[in-house]
Amino acid sequence: MTCVISMENRGLVSVIIPNYNHGKYLEQRIESVLNQTYPYFELIILDDCSSDDSMSIIERYREHPKLNCIVRNETNVGSPFKQWVKGIGLAKGEFVWIAESDDWCEETMLNYLVEGIQQDNECAISYCQSYCVIGNQIKWQSSHPMLSELVESSRFIQEFLCPNPAIFNASMAIWRKHKFDDVSLDFLNYRFSGDWVFWIELAKTGSVCVDGRLLNYFRKHEADVSTGAYASGLNFLEGLFILNNMFENQLIGKSAYENAYKKNFREFRSVADQISDPVRRQIMDRFQNPLTSRRLFYKIWLSAVWRAMKGRK
Repeated sequence: MTCVISMENRGLVSVIIPNYNHGKYLEQRIESVLNQTYPYFELIILDDCSSDDSMSIIERYREHPKLNCIVRNETNVGSPFKQWVKGIGLAKGEFVWIAESDDWCEETMLNYLVEGIQQDNECAISYCQSYCVIGNQIKWQSSHPMLSELVESSRFIQEFLCPNPAIFNASMAIWRKHKFDDVSLDFLNYRFSGDWVFWIELAKTGSVCVDGRLLNYFRKHEADVSTGAYASGLNFLEGLFILNNMFENQLIGKSAYENAYKKNFREFRSVADQISDPVRRQIMDRFQNPLTSRRLFYKIWLSAVWRAMKGRK
């Protein structure tokens, strides 16, 4: 895909809302986009053959002057990442914002993120901090010690995308559209962690602006993709594969890899009993074969067993 930005679209943000059965959140999502104080944006709404009232809500906005298009799939493709690619193909803007359909944001979000990405012509991503909301409660929030910081590519990958991605919700970020030409489409092969792979690929193409303001609201609920992935153990299977790739491609060093490996193992042990036996065995097989040294696994395994024995005393 070749992304050509005309002079009239400089500064334009293409806002892509990929939706599937989020009818009860859609109005808040769409209104939080349309109420942005940054005026130069277009709206693209994609629906993956929802079975709820999503389309009736979406249709209310068909005549809105900011709307580029509404596209509804005839059959469900079952992958948010395939929807991302479809939306990117329709986007006319210099920047892209994938605004997940069950999230919302402050009205100044685009103002700050566009200001950040425009600091450097090679800046690939600009993102803010986010609240995590469950029901009507803020459960936790991300943070950054500086109001705004431009982080060099390799440092960002090592310090902000390992052991877990600091951009944990697509709605937090905008990115430069022409950089997508250099992004591998391998992220489409993941059911859960494709966004992590996407941010790694995108961060390889330029610097990243980290904004310390809390401007995004990431909604967690039973029907979201990540909740199902954590319950199935898919996050561990895919996450370990990604960490191995990062290490093999020299994006992270041995120390970062082993620390991430240990952190993932601790998290896995805390939920292992909730994962089905076949998947648990697959995850353990990956843990037993770290790329640095097999002794690493036995070291953390014995440490975990020792702590468990002490806890029972």
